[in-house]
Amino acid sequence: MQAVDGVIQRSLGSDVPLVGQVAEYIIGAGGKRVRPALLLMMCGALGCQDARRHSLAAVVEFIHTATLLHDDVVDESTLRRGRNTANQVFGNAASVLVGDFLYSRAFQMMVEAGEMRIMQVLADATNVIAEGEVLQLMNMHDASLDEAAYLRVIRAKTAKLFEASARLAAILAGADAELEARCADYGQALGAAFQVVDDVLDYEGTASELGKNLGDDLREGKVTLPIICTLRRCSSEQAALIRGAIEEGNTERVDDILHIVRTSGGLADARQAAMAEAQRAIDAARVLPANGYTEGLVQLAAALLERRS
Repeated sequence: MQAVDGVIQRSLGSDVPLVGQVAEYIIGAGGKRVRPALLLMMCGALGCQDARRHSLAAVVEFIHTATLLHDDVVDESTLRRGRNTANQVFGNAASVLVGDFLYSRAFQMMVEAGEMRIMQVLADATNVIAEGEVLQLMNMHDASLDEAAYLRVIRAKTAKLFEASARLAAILAGADAELEARCADYGQALGAAFQVVDDVLDYEGTASELGKNLGDDLREGKVTLPIICTLRRCSSEQAALIRGAIEEGNTERVDDILHIVRTSGGLADARQAAMAEAQRAIDAARVLPANGYTEGLVQLAAALLERRS
C-alpha cells in the first residue's frame, strides 16, 4: 500500500495548480483504500508479483475518488470522512472538473499497463458505475423501491469496482477463466456487503463515527435496504411517515424515523442481507490457493460486518 500511495502522489502532478489542490484534498483525507488493498491481496493469494499491480491499484483508487467528487456534488453533501467535502471548499465546478481529471488520468495509466484486457475490464466497470449512478438518481424519492431494484443499483454503483479490482489481479496472475470468475465473484459479493453495511450505518451510527451527516440518505430521498426492510415491519402510520419523508425529502422528523428504523428490526434484516453477501465472498475465496493472503480475504469479508465507520 505504501508503493500504491507513492504511485498516487506521483500521478497527481498537473501544470494547473487547482487540479492538484482538489485532488490532494480528497485523496489526502485518507479513506479505507479497500479497493486497491483488495487488488493487492488478490494478487498475493494468486502468487502474482507483476509490477503493474501497484499502478493498477492506484487507477482503481482514482476512479473511486472521481466518483466521490461527482457524488458529493450530485447529493449536495457537505461532510465526508469527518471534514468538509471538496465541493464545499472549492465549489461544485472545481469538484466536477477535477473528478474528470482523475478519470482521464486513470485511463492514461491504464494505457501504460499495455494490455487490452485490462483496459476493457476498467472501461466496462467505469461505464457500469456511471449507469448505476444514473439509475440511483432515477430512483430518488421513490418510496416503492424494492430490494431487487436496490441491489441492482449497488451492484452497479459500488460492487462493480470491487469486482474489477479482483478480476484485474486474476488477469495479472494469468489465471484461467474459471479462477478469474471466482475472483470476480468474491469482489462483487464483497462490494455488495460493503455497501449494505454502509447504508445500515447511515441509520445506526453517529456523525462522529461516520464522518458524515447522519440521515443524509433520507434527506436525499435515497431508499436503501434499511428503509426497505423497515417498511416491511413497521405500522401503517410509521410507514406513512417514512414514505412522506422520502418523497418530499423532508427531514423535520428525522429523529422519529431513526427511532423507527432502529427499533423495528429493519437494521437487523439489512445486516442479515450483508451477512449473506459476505458469506458468498467467503465461499468464493475458499476456492483460491490456500495461503495467508487468501485467509486475509476471508477475514476481510467477515470484518466488514463489524464496521462502525
